[in-house]
Amino acid sequence: MNNIKKSSIANLGYDFISGDYLPKGEDEYYLREMQDRSGIDYRKLTAYEIEALVRNRNTSDDWNMILVSDAFNPELVKNCKFYGLVRIGKLEPYCLTFSDLKVPVGLYNSTIISCDFGDNVVIDNVNYMSHYIVGNEVIITNVNELVTTNHAKFGNGIVKEGEKEEVRIWLELCNENAGRKVIPFNGMLPGDAYLWSKFRDDDTLLEKFKQLTEKKFNHKRGYYGKIGDRTVIKNCSIIKDVWIGKDAYIKGASKMKNLTINSGEEGKTQIGEGCELVNGIIDFGCKIFYGVKAVRFIMASHSQLKYGARLINSYLGNNATISCCEVLNSLIFPAHEQHHNNSFLCAALLMGQSNIAAGATLGSNHNSRGADGEAVMGRGFWPGLCVSIKHNSKFASFTILAKGDYPAELKIPIPFSLVSINEKDNALNIMPAYWFMYNMYALARNSWKYIDRDKRTNKAQLIEYNYLAPDTINEMFASLPLIEEAVGKAFLQLQNETVISKELAIKKGKVLLQTNDRAIDTVDVFIEGIENSKRKVQLLKARQAYNLFVKMIRLYGIQQLIELIKTKNISSIDTLQNALPARVSREEWLNVGGQLLPVSSVNKLKQLIKTGKLSSWDAVHDYYTIEGNNYAEQKLKHALASFIEISKVNIKKIDKATLNSLLDEALVMQQWITENIFTSREKDYTNPFRKMLYNSDEEMNKVVGPLADNSFINQQKEELKAFTKEIAVLKKKLK
Repeated sequence: MNNIKKSSIANLGYDFISGDYLPKGEDEYYLREMQDRSGIDYRKLTAYEIEALVRNRNTSDDWNMILVSDAFNPELVKNCKFYGLVRIGKLEPYCLTFSDLKVPVGLYNSTIISCDFGDNVVIDNVNYMSHYIVGNEVIITNVNELVTTNHAKFGNGIVKEGEKEEVRIWLELCNENAGRKVIPFNGMLPGDAYLWSKFRDDDTLLEKFKQLTEKKFNHKRGYYGKIGDRTVIKNCSIIKDVWIGKDAYIKGASKMKNLTINSGEEGKTQIGEGCELVNGIIDFGCKIFYGVKAVRFIMASHSQLKYGARLINSYLGNNATISCCEVLNSLIFPAHEQHHNNSFLCAALLMGQSNIAAGATLGSNHNSRGADGEAVMGRGFWPGLCVSIKHNSKFASFTILAKGDYPAELKIPIPFSLVSINEKDNALNIMPAYWFMYNMYALARNSWKYIDRDKRTNKAQLIEYNYLAPDTINEMFASLPLIEEAVGKAFLQLQNETVISKELAIKKGKVLLQTNDRAIDTVDVFIEGIENSKRKVQLLKARQAYNLFVKMIRLYGIQQLIELIKTKNISSIDTLQNALPARVSREEWLNVGGQLLPVSSVNKLKQLIKTGKLSSWDAVHDYYTIEGNNYAEQKLKHALASFIEISKVNIKKIDKATLNSLLDEALVMQQWITENIFTSREKDYTNPFRKMLYNSDEEMNKVVGPLADNSFINQQKEELKAFTKEIAVLKKKLK
């Protein structure tokens, strides 16, 4: 049977906080008074105002518990039932208009229990409203239930007084068996979620993370829900234990429960028709529309869910979009795109700048007896249509998977690769540096567009969008010996070598690759340790990829050297030599929520947290900011160390001739990149299978736009012109 309890009607609106949880000397309104920042001076109703309210078919259990401001107009309150302490601000005979909605100021046709209202609000046809503090010029109309309970947590994973630990909300990220679960909290950054979910072998650190979160909140019962100034809520069913910021717009939502909805100057949040949202944190500037289902989730600022998307036990990073898809138990870094129907993503870590195509099934297949499989996708991950992969799998940065069913676990350590299935030979093919050779337009444009679309106002974490950065450079370095070994082994087998050591294969391959021996192109090159299967894995265009990796590593170093010259306004070789860091090293880096940090900085952060020197999440976020401020210098050191390692040049002894040669090399590479950006896009205009849809070039240009008018290509050409002039000025300037 349903447990229906009976109590006196006189209790309705009172005893929000039971005596067991009231501090000595406080009443049930003490937290409400702390939350009230309206500045309104309230008074009791006059006899005339009570008479007018009664005449307008209003009722109250106690008219002395209705407090109002001096500018209160009782004629603007009609057909309402009041229970408990209700405080009402200014009511003036105006209409409030928002979009196509135009409604008169006042309280109408509603049941209101123990609420505070700011100035000139509209409350109309709210069937049951209890324990909310409402700001100025708020519009709430046609809502079935708008309620706050005395144990409301507003989406934060905390436990209130008297509650058991079992009620705590956790986010089970990256793994379905809860082995990487984290406690959600308002303000959680992608880096926080990554650190907490990643370092599971450090019990002290995990306990500190929990303490930082507990410390962030008051565990007292009795906080009221809040609805910020100018927020509009209309045609919604159930809103329970939801904290809503300023200027939010919520229309037609089916159910919203246990949420924080941040909204205001940093970004206005909108929630639309048919959405069901439970146990979540929604940051500034988010948009949620059309039948979305989200349970146990965090949406970082300026992210979007729409068209029936399902987000469960997951963190969605900043400036990301999920549409028509299902995402479970995943941690997604900023700048993620997932559109179209039938895209499924489960138990995964995606490190940002990813794009998931229609029909992708990423994580449905487990390879153990438990649901404990995981996948880790480096930034720039891009699976094609209907791709299916098996857990566990791991992908280097900017891996693209061609359409196909990948039946075994994959470990792709080589970045910028195209992975495809060779059905004819029953082999897996990997083409390293594919993006550089054939898709430079998309690669360069993505780096630009993510910067252009970054709407964050709070940039505590510096997000790296450039495809040449410490993480990808280190991956390219790690790939060079893999390619050398594969090439060397292929040639030694041709020579009928029976015992081929790893060292011998690398030595042979390095000679062939560094001399750019075209004989490599005539040999089938295979690589091991890539797929958990017996079929062969073939490297395509190994020679071209190897040389491109070397060139890109050198370009990265030269780019940072040029940046140093420009930043410090260096005008002589001597000054340049003095400005170079005394010591440089190519240490390992981690992608911490989209922000690249040296491993040494991450280890330092962990130690500061464990020793209590960073004793709040705000302090951790300040650490991110400090590291972001240091990033340019850290990146310079990494780039110079990378250049020295790949070139075997002592850059501290650089002379005029060497510098000019490096500047010329950078210019040649930038010209090549700009040309490749153009040619990779030009193919879309010359491919006969694309052109066959149009009767003429004029028709095609009307539909897709002329290639000559492509704004990104034209921008790249202008930037090349500017860079050409810049190189000429630097060569002339440096003495």
